[in-house]
Amino acid sequence: MAVKIRLKRLGKVRVPQYRIVVVDSRKKRDGKVLEEIGIYHPKEDPSYIKVTSDRAQYWLGVGAQPSEAVAKILKITGDWQTFKGYTGTEGTLKTKPAKTAKQDIFNEALKEAGGESTGEAVTKKAPAKKAEKKAEPKAEPKAEEAPAEETPAAEAPAETPAAEAPAVETPAETAEAAETDAEPSA
Repeated sequence: MAVKIRLKRLGKVRVPQYRIVVVDSRKKRDGKVLEEIGIYHPKEDPSYIKVTSDRAQYWLGVGAQPSEAVAKILKITGDWQTFKGYTGTEGTLKTKPAKTAKQDIFNEALKEAGGESTGEAVTKKAPAKKAEKKAEPKAEPKAEEAPAEETPAAEAPAETPAAEAPAVETPAETAEAAETDAEPSA
């Protein structure tokens, strides 16, 4: 039985994901496998490669032949160099940088702006209002009252000018005015 180390395709259309598998060479590409020894996601930046090194060394040691693509992956991870016995040659595997927390990014931007970091960059959530609504019966909204400080009742008439205020005539003044109007006609 000829044993091969090759890629088994998974994933959606235009989003390939592969498993590095050990399989009989007469089996289909995505058929039954002897063992899965790694993962390869080429669409990520940088490509995600994970190989179980000791299992890859075992299968290479017992005579499994890697396909061209798997041979390149094993060279990147350094497993091929280890199998061949080359010293001082590590793989060229690139990994993603560690993702920084949003709070750390905020605090760094705050320091650049000249402020001090307090460590409290996250706002606290308000308590749940659903429990309050169930406990209290619904009341009709009340009309807003004007604050007493802004327009006091005692100052409102004093602010109007005297010329604009309506003149209130006493009964004596109205009688005198009626007599003066009546004299010229007599």
